[in-house]
This record gives sequence, structure tokens and C-alpha cells, in this order.
Amino acid sequence: MKIVEELGQLRITFRSFSENFETETAMGKFALQMLGAVGDLERNTIVYNTRMIMKQRARSGQWNGGKVLGYRSSQAVRGQRHRRDSTQEIVPEEAAIVRKIFELNASGKGLKGIANQINREGHTTKRGNAFSTDSIKQIILNPVYVGKIRYLQHENWNERRRKGKNASPILVNGGHVPIISEELWGKVQLLQKSKAVITSRTFDGKYTLTGLMRCPQCGAAMVASRTVNKLKDGSRIVRSYYSCGNFKCKGSSVCSANSVKADYAESFVYQRIKEVIYNECILADVITAMNKHHKGNTTPLQEELKSIHQKVESIESKRQKYFGLFEDELVDRETLANRLEELKAEKERLIARKSEIEWELSNDSSQLVDFEYVRAILGQLDQLLFKASTEQIKSLLHLVIKQISVKNRKIEAIELNFDKDMQKHFLAAPSDDESEGLFLF
Repeated sequence: MKIVEELGQLRITFRSFSENFETETAMGKFALQMLGAVGDLERNTIVYNTRMIMKQRARSGQWNGGKVLGYRSSQAVRGQRHRRDSTQEIVPEEAAIVRKIFELNASGKGLKGIANQINREGHTTKRGNAFSTDSIKQIILNPVYVGKIRYLQHENWNERRRKGKNASPILVNGGHVPIISEELWGKVQLLQKSKAVITSRTFDGKYTLTGLMRCPQCGAAMVASRTVNKLKDGSRIVRSYYSCGNFKCKGSSVCSANSVKADYAESFVYQRIKEVIYNECILADVITAMNKHHKGNTTPLQEELKSIHQKVESIESKRQKYFGLFEDELVDRETLANRLEELKAEKERLIARKSEIEWELSNDSSQLVDFEYVRAILGQLDQLLFKASTEQIKSLLHLVIKQISVKNRKIEAIELNFDKDMQKHFLAAPSDDESEGLFLF
């Protein structure tokens, strides 16, 4: 039903060769909707029954599937009917990693420290990836390692995601062998509960370039970080940085910090925008480079369009040639009709492709920007940077800047990006539509 609806929006009619209905007629559309309703009912019935069975399995301590570090699924024959049920058996080498993670956390080591140490030792997750702070946290909060089965922690995940968290999930003793002891589990959970208390932030940086700067080593987005240094007089000083997201999440075994001072990065970007605005030579170079990039992307299409023109002219000359052969009675009427039909089909295919290319070329040419347009946008951006809120500044910079390259802890290049829709919806003068000019002051 969704496919047919989307095709209809594109003015494409759907016809089935296995069922006798056509969606361009009222009765055909009705037949499809009836079949869809029956199929939807059958699917919902299967889903309901499956959920009921899985809930009952979980309540009886049986495993409902999924990959967990430390275990692997195996089939066990149960009962007189020789039913095969999946159960969990311990993988010794993976269980050793799990025990180490719990022991490190119980000894006071934080999530990042654990991830860093485990990654340095060459261990990987069940899927073969490096451990992150999130994957470590998921392990130490999973009751499966203490011999329990937890099910239905989230309901309707496809629609509600984490908002559908169940306040009272199924949690019972499982039929599998635990990897860690109750004592170790209790100690780790107590530590996690104590760390979950929200503390007041001692520093609230803006970090307006988050997500724009890229790590020069691994290419990951650079995120906010800070250090607190204690001076000799007992006072403390807070320093803000942009650091590699992989380093902050997975540790130094994956990447290095490659930190860039936040004050330097932000002032550099703002100053560079001012230079582009007030130095016409720099602005002209930026615009020339951008337009040259756009034109370079159209060269293959232009070549293909030229080839299509030549082929269409060749088809027309072939048509005239066959008419001449027919007049000279060198070909019969049937041969002429068949050949003309083939040439017609080939010409229609070429004309259709020609229309596609012309549309792509016209769309690409609309992306070309002129001098006054860019200067007007950057001029307004310069004013807004000093008046807008932190979130607005972030949004504005993401609209104008594509990415920022870093090298040797310094900014190497700023890649700008301009879009007509951006000017209309964010920087244009306000109109009757409240959505326009959202950042205009």
C-alpha cells in the first residue's frame, strides 16, 4: 500500500500480473485496499501471538534470542515431543572479558577507562567492533550476566524508540549459567546508582562548532571536552577543547585526542567569516571555486547530452534512408514498418534520457551562486553571531559551513556551503509565513 501510494505521487500507475486489479481505476484501488486490509489483519494476528509466546517464554526463564557477549545460542531437545528450545551456553574467552569489565568497574574504574584498557588489549565486541563507553555500560547493566532473563524493557521500539521504556519489564531467573556472582553484580549496580545522581555543571561552554570540525586522524566529528587544572594557589582553571569523538568515546587505542582549543577555533572561524565578507578578493575566490566545482560535476552530463543529439540525428537519417529503399522497392512494407518501429522506440528512449539530463543540468545550474548573494548572506550572519542564542548560532553555522578541517591542532580549511532554501527559510525577510526568516533580528 505504501509503495502504491508513493508511486501514485510520482504519477506512476501500479498494475499486478498475478492479481486482476489496476490502481488507476476505483474498483482496482478498492480491491488492493481490501487485500491490504486482510494482509494487515493477518500480520497483526501473527505479531500478537508471537509476542504472547515470547512473553510466556521469558516468564519461564527461557531465552528469546539476541547476541550477547559471553554467551552463544544452542539448541536443546526438551520433552517427549522432542521440542527444540534455544538456550545460552558460556563462551569462555568472551566470559573472561565480561568478568574483567565488571571487576574493573567494581574497583572504581570509569566507563572510558575500561573501554580504553579493553581496546588496548585487543578485545572486540560481539560484532567485532571496538568497545565504547556505551557498550561497556550496556554490559554492566545487563542482568543476563547474573543468571537472569530480562524481557520487554522497551515496547513498540519501531515507533517509540527509547520513549517506550517499560517501567516494569519481565525479570526472572533464567535457565543459563551466570558469568558473575551476585555479590559482584550488587557492588557494580550500587556504584552505577551513585554515579547516576545529577550534579551541577561547573562550566557551561557554547561549543558552537560541534559536529563541523573533523578529526584529522580518523575523520570522526570532534566533540566538546574540557580539562580542570589546579593551580598552586589552590584555585582551578577550566580549559575548553574540541576533541575527537572516537577518542572520547572509545579511548586512545582507537584514535588520539587531537584537541583544538575552543576559544581559538571559534574566534578563528568568526574572524575568517568577517574577512570573507569585507575582503572582496577573498570572497570572489571562494565563489569562483564553488561554482567551478558545480560546473565540473556537469561535464559528464553535457558530454552525454551531446552524444544523444548525434544519435537522434543519426536515427532521423536512417529513417530517410529506409524510405528511399522502400521507394526503390529494395525493402517490402513489413520490413519497413518493423524497422521504423525499432527506430521510433530507440528515439523515444533517447528523448526521455535527454529530458532527464536537461532537468539535472538546470537543477545544478540553480546551485551556482553570485557575488552579491553570498555577501548578503554572510553579512547577515556576521550580525546574527553577536545577537543569536547558542542553539541559533550552531544552526546558522551548520547552514553555511559544510565542514572544518583540522591539522596539527590548528584549523586548516573551512568549506562553505550555500543553498537557496537556507536563505529563504532562515535569513530572508519575514513574510506572512512565520517559518520564514527565523533568525532575522
